Amino acid sequence: MNFNWDVFWQYLLQPSGVYLTGLWLTCLIAVSAMLLGCALGLAAALLRLSKNPLLHLPVRFYVWLMRGTPLLVQIVFLYTALAAGGIFRFEDIDLFGLVVPGNIQAAIIALGLNEGAYMAEIIRAGIGAVDKGQYEAGRSLGMGFAKLMRRIVLPQAFRVIVPPLGNEFNVMLKNTTLVSVIGVQELLLSTQMVTSATFRVFELYLVVAIYFLMLTTLWGFFQRWLEARFGQSDRPSAPPPAASRMFGRSTLKLLRGR
Repeated sequence: MNFNWDVFWQYLLQPSGVYLTGLWLTCLIAVSAMLLGCALGLAAALLRLSKNPLLHLPVRFYVWLMRGTPLLVQIVFLYTALAAGGIFRFEDIDLFGLVVPGNIQAAIIALGLNEGAYMAEIIRAGIGAVDKGQYEAGRSLGMGFAKLMRRIVLPQAFRVIVPPLGNEFNVMLKNTTLVSVIGVQELLLSTQMVTSATFRVFELYLVVAIYFLMLTTLWGFFQRWLEARFGQSDRPSAPPPAASRMFGRSTLKLLRGR
């Protein structure tokens, strides 16, 4: 195999402007789509708690649709099919002096809509894990639904939500590669552009794999910090010593003359 180490180390340690642009855009799309997905998921989870079918049935349909169709199909449908059908076309917009291309808008919305369906189920499970006595205590204090959720339920549910939330963002980072099909110059498409000019396919795809591995690893460290920060009270206590498990604490105290 003709592996060019010089090309590999050059693009790994001294990435070109094309690579850096793709890396920045990957992070931007992932964070923006995740924030949108969390907002949609929270709204959908709260609506599913309603007993009014006009509120919870559309949410059920949304979750069913997003989780039941491939993400790649959703991306292409949102950006290409809607425009081809004359329904809606994403145009470039000027956002505080920064031009946001239509394909990037479609990428963020498509990823966010898909993520919202999964976050709705995660948040709903977190809310369901809160003891029912907490609801009764809040209502006895005269709290309305919004205040009860904001002050009592959601802070406790967040401890349950954090681990799967971190995993979802890990997946989101990798799913950004799918938006290359609509021309978004994220990290994968940037690599394809460089390989078409250098013909060093193996070396450059190995570099992009390492970049994604570094991104997910860094996020993994941050996720562990989040779990330790917000889940301290949920940590199990340290197991008793082996002697205590074998003989019992009261027996040990007698043996020690206590």
